[in-house]
Amino acid sequence: MAVTLAVDRVRRRLVLGTALLVLGVGTVSAHEEYVVDDERNVGAAEFLADALTDPLVVGPLLVGAVVVLAVVATYLAVRPFGRDVAAFRSAMREYEPYVPWLLRISLGIPLIGAGFGGYFISPEIEVNLRLLQVALGFGLLFGLATRLVALLALAAYLVGVAIRPTLLLQFEFVGGLAAIALIGSGRPSADHVLQRIAGTPGATFARVDPVYDRARAFQEWIGAYTALLPVVVRLGLGVTFVYLGLGQKLMRPGIALSVVDRYDLTAVVPASPELWALGAGLAEVALGLALVVGFFTRASAMVAIGMFSLTLFALPDDPVLAHVGLFGMASVLLITGSGPYAVDGRLGRDHRTPTDAPTDDRASATAVED
Repeated sequence: MAVTLAVDRVRRRLVLGTALLVLGVGTVSAHEEYVVDDERNVGAAEFLADALTDPLVVGPLLVGAVVVLAVVATYLAVRPFGRDVAAFRSAMREYEPYVPWLLRISLGIPLIGAGFGGYFISPEIEVNLRLLQVALGFGLLFGLATRLVALLALAAYLVGVAIRPTLLLQFEFVGGLAAIALIGSGRPSADHVLQRIAGTPGATFARVDPVYDRARAFQEWIGAYTALLPVVVRLGLGVTFVYLGLGQKLMRPGIALSVVDRYDLTAVVPASPELWALGAGLAEVALGLALVVGFFTRASAMVAIGMFSLTLFALPDDPVLAHVGLFGMASVLLITGSGPYAVDGRLGRDHRTPTDAPTDDRASATAVED
């Protein structure tokens, strides 16, 4: 009888743990340093040694991995919902003209919020650079000198990382700002309006604007590379996930375990704290790698958005602005798909040719860009 009860107890924990992993362990998928001040004194080697020798941790992880692989293999073999998927892709591509605007909003708002909040990009960096960040943020929101502003913001971030590596928590700024510098302002934007006026024969502004011709020439040159936009976004978002999974959970388990304790997550799903932390870290790394290589890109982006949403509802102390850029970049991938250089192209899914990229010379060539 005792053996039967023990087996049943193990089976229940395996099932619960598998469900936890399959759901992406979303409620621990946060910037942990933003919600806890202290962390357990647990080394990575000690944590991994204990967790990977515990069958109640390893079992659910293995079962969950097998379930995910089986679902993917079944989907590729059967290819269900073909018309639904095609209709969804078609609908998403109708939003391509708004991709530059979406990126500008997703990076501009956090910069403005950081400026007024008294921190530099990451809430962990309490450095008051209000004027710089607010100016850069509003430049992105208005779409004024967009590429130049994006490059200046990227340079400021990279300098900040060199001084305070904690800024790697917001690594998505690299991919997001690089994507804006690549694609330009789009519309609606101040750049588009000024470019239109400067290109109007007889307009007074056309006679005094010094950069219109240079901007058009630059746009013609960079237009050949705009098809790489999804690749840049994929890499920026994917590397961020890998870093958060490795750096904030697997290599620094003490802070992940503190999050589990703070929010009593073991009461939400009765799995051990070690399973929560290890499952969350592995799920983030796996999702990040899937984005980097472009494997089921739109589905991965949906999972990412679901994880962000669950985190914001489950962890009320997690600052919303810290996730806006991630939301925006994942949304961009829903629209664009994987782009070139992706596994999806090999699988016949979501591959885009350069002529499919969202380009609009007059919308993106600006009258005030460098």
